Amino acid sequence: MRSPFTNTTRSSPNHLSVVKAGRLFLTVASLGVLSSCLTACRIRPPSSGSPSVLLFEGSGTSPNDVAAIETLLDENHIRYATANSARLNGMSPSQLRTYRLLIVPGGNFEQIGNGLTSGTTANVRNAVGGGLNYLGICAGAFFAGASPYNGLNLTSGVGFSFYAIEAQGIHKAAVDIAVAGSPALAHYWEDGPQLTGWGAVVAKYPDGTPAIVEGSFGDGWVILSGIHPEAPESWRRGMNFTTPASVATVYAGTVIRAALNRTRLEHY
Repeated sequence: MRSPFTNTTRSSPNHLSVVKAGRLFLTVASLGVLSSCLTACRIRPPSSGSPSVLLFEGSGTSPNDVAAIETLLDENHIRYATANSARLNGMSPSQLRTYRLLIVPGGNFEQIGNGLTSGTTANVRNAVGGGLNYLGICAGAFFAGASPYNGLNLTSGVGFSFYAIEAQGIHKAAVDIAVAGSPALAHYWEDGPQLTGWGAVVAKYPDGTPAIVEGSFGDGWVILSGIHPEAPESWRRGMNFTTPASVATVYAGTVIRAALNRTRLEHY
């Protein structure tokens, strides 16, 4: 996804330095390990117990979208951890499966894939096949397909192209989305894919191409979204929406819970 918010980067915690004689080497080494851990993986409340969601915030992801998803997880009382590219590169399939759901947000899918090793994408693919659920939003949906940029290929060789208005030079818009079994909703779209060729169609763009799809990969449950139902009000400036952001984000919470709990959304 090529977009204004993909080029910003999340800053890392400041490294501390200690200069006391005799303790310098040991202290700096210890702080280096601690800093690496804090930068690589953060566990966020709001509740006790092990986190059920792993939210990817590594290379290529949009910090603004990571923050929007964190807000939704907090509001839905879903405990989660975050992982950057280095952390994900170091995780085995069994470590990944200690979580119930991996969320890959919007951003730049080329950078997301290229920021991970081929072994990592194989490990994620194996973990999903072994029962880890996956939610890919915009760039995360592109990455889930047969992307040439080190994609996960959870889609049996199906790759995705941009929704048609991108070819008209439009890169973000309010788009009316038809939702199976529900009233249409206006959602924020920014250089997202249309998801033809894989899964059951949960929601459609105005031209009839799939905007949200769901399906299985091995023992894992996969939901892919070409739109941003999680988009807060601040993203909507300068555009006209027929659906309030509060209504759209409620639907985003429904999608997240469906991915987490392996719940089939109504589909066409």
